[in-house]
Amino acid sequence: MPTSPRPRLGISACLLGQPVRYDSGHKRDPFCVDLLGPLVDWVPVCPEVEVGMPVPRPSVRLTGHSESPALVAERTAEDWTGRMATFAARRVEQLSRLGLDGYVTKKDSPSCGLERVRVYGSRGGPPRRDGVGAFVRVLTERLPLLPIEEEGRLHDPLLRESFVERIFAHARWQALRAAGLTRGGLVAFHTAQKLAVLAHSPEGYRKLGKLVAGAKGRPIQEVGEAYAALLLASLAVPATRGRHVNVLQHAAGYFKEAPRGERLELEEAIADFARGHVPLVVPLTLLRSAARRHGAEYLLGQAYLDPDPRELMLRNHA
Repeated sequence: MPTSPRPRLGISACLLGQPVRYDSGHKRDPFCVDLLGPLVDWVPVCPEVEVGMPVPRPSVRLTGHSESPALVAERTAEDWTGRMATFAARRVEQLSRLGLDGYVTKKDSPSCGLERVRVYGSRGGPPRRDGVGAFVRVLTERLPLLPIEEEGRLHDPLLRESFVERIFAHARWQALRAAGLTRGGLVAFHTAQKLAVLAHSPEGYRKLGKLVAGAKGRPIQEVGEAYAALLLASLAVPATRGRHVNVLQHAAGYFKEAPRGERLELEEAIADFARGHVPLVVPLTLLRSAARRHGAEYLLGQAYLDPDPRELMLRNHA
């Protein structure tokens, strides 16, 4: 598998340790800074500071209807709704031109929260947990294909692996488009993604295959847009142990002529993974080694074997 391009990610600036929060503090996230940071280029954004709020400042919160809440300072009642909407539209447009491959947002933030943000009713009472941050709402509407995740959810190993896999797939796709999308390039890209997609969504796997097979005679940019949307939607479907086992067994079928001991070792590793006795990295390592020994070029070209940098060790926990 060719080396993945270096992704460029947006991020809530406080997660990088920048003291931009209402209390002059930060929410430095060790995974984002220490593990993922050396492998990506961060684009920090603090909507509240960039829209003109001071540091320190009165905390803000969402109030009113969850579908279109107001953004109001809690202590002073200053209304920032219109200013944030104007700023968000302009800033997201700037971000779209940067070619981001993903975005990490701050959990529970009234400006940056992705889901379950508190929305306070105008008549008091406990807040509802059904809001979206004022800035992130614009971000998701303007860039619907962009992989976005909250830092809190990235503490879950499976969600973390899924997000990182998507940002690197997005980066590879953008590199292909930047080089000039051709039908041959699309076929080669799809071929390399097949097993990765199959582990997430068999339905997406079938639809992507039909889309690529039917690309002849259609404008390549139109096909590319449809392909990218379906690819990222398919990879967003959580991979399951059962689907991983299906993919591993499919890949093992390339070694029917290998020595019996080698085949048995691989079969046992897959069975152990199926029972939850070993992590995914164990059968994958054996598969990668066997593919090199036997010159299985199709497998060696699969993103499934190396969907993201190994130093992240994401599949050591799957």
